[in-house]
Amino acid sequence: MSKTESTAAAAPYAIVEASGQQFWLQPNRYVDLDRLAAEVDSTVTLENVLLINDGDATTLGQPYVTGATVELKVMEHRRGPKLIVYKMRPKKKTRRKNGHRQELTRVMVQSISVAGKAIS
Repeated sequence: MSKTESTAAAAPYAIVEASGQQFWLQPNRYVDLDRLAAEVDSTVTLENVLLINDGDATTLGQPYVTGATVELKVMEHRRGPKLIVYKMRPKKKTRRKNGHRQELTRVMVQSISVAGKAIS
């Protein structure tokens, strides 16, 4: 195992459930979630924490880890890349072309805490 792999494995992280998906969150990293109803520079707290690794031990929830929270700071609201949706029925002269851009919120992970004690 190289040095970069060992430091990445030793870094604390949490797996949380947000907007119907699961995200791997590490402190001082940003991630794009579906649009949140929060102002820019405000703080959002996620309580649906599925797993926490503090670098030494891993805590797995059933289904959620009790008393665990993740603090996120809203950096900006943005839009994702454009996706083209093209539907065609062969031999029927039916074609439909649509574009879609997902509304996203970019958040920075401030801290991961268990029972009020920050692990990062």
